[in-house]
Amino acid sequence: MTIIVTGGAGFIGSALVRRLIAAGENVVTLDCLTYAGHLLSLGDALEAGNHSFERVDIRDADAVRDIFARHKPHAVMHLAAESHVDRSIDSPMDFVSTNVTGTVVMLQAAQEYWASLDAAAKEGFRFLHVSTDEVYGSLGAEGVFTEDTPYQPNSPYSASKAASDHFARAWHRTFGLPVLISHCSNNYGPYQMPEKLIPVIILAGLEGRDMPVYGTGENVRDWLHVEDHVAALELILRNGASGGTYNVGADAETTNIDMVRTICACLDELLPDSWHRPHDQLIRFVTDRPGHDLRYAIDSSRVRDELGWRPARALEQGLKATVAWYLENRWWWQSIREGGFEDKRQGLRTAV
Repeated sequence: MTIIVTGGAGFIGSALVRRLIAAGENVVTLDCLTYAGHLLSLGDALEAGNHSFERVDIRDADAVRDIFARHKPHAVMHLAAESHVDRSIDSPMDFVSTNVTGTVVMLQAAQEYWASLDAAAKEGFRFLHVSTDEVYGSLGAEGVFTEDTPYQPNSPYSASKAASDHFARAWHRTFGLPVLISHCSNNYGPYQMPEKLIPVIILAGLEGRDMPVYGTGENVRDWLHVEDHVAALELILRNGASGGTYNVGADAETTNIDMVRTICACLDELLPDSWHRPHDQLIRFVTDRPGHDLRYAIDSSRVRDELGWRPARALEQGLKATVAWYLENRWWWQSIREGGFEDKRQGLRTAV
């Protein structure tokens, strides 16, 4: 099977590509290599005989149509997106352009290609649109998001993803394109950009810098290891029902401040000779993000019961392995810094 993976040089996308290549699938990685896309994240998959790389912007309709015509895919796994909430506060139109317009370009190209297939190929084709639980908004102390929870996005990022979800669903209902939609909780693991919470804290601890925690740190997230997530995505693509929506979470809720303290404990253990021990002395509470959602929690019973998916990693186990990975793979995040990545706080713009 030939699968197009958009955003395949990003954090989740590269984990997915590595998994599919190892499974023997023919993979076409489509990525325009923004600041968040890095070919090094593909590892050995980059040189595999069953892998092709196309440097293409998903907003370029002609280039996207050409990809479909040349590679003749059996499926599309659409992950390409601007994803950092703080950046969406400073530059919302970038998120509208990539996440909304880019998704519509992909859907339109896929629909035109799908319409040209014979009946058997049409029946087997799938377009998996990968989204986020943030489209559902914020929870209080109780409750979980289900696939039927009404959308209530609270950031430009989540609003752009909600819009792209609606377009994906519309292409299924209006044009018959066999679309599936997934929503995941917060991912963590190797190759995550050093602008997200867990890498920010690991690298700050390693270098003895302040560890920034937004607000009081009481915001709650459900943490999902990226390799467990992509395992779920593969199952959804292969066995999910056309038109179906699937939530993917690991039932691993924790507050941000508890997450940071756990990372500090991992650093204390893994770096016994560090001058910065105990690492929790580096924690600093900083101005909160505007509109910061209080709590996310996701009900993934559908993907568990219907498709048989289970997360393989407990949070404590996965987090310790992730901390160790960043300590052992300085070459990766140092290459990003040397490439011009600015590790500075964003998203503090407020209404005037």
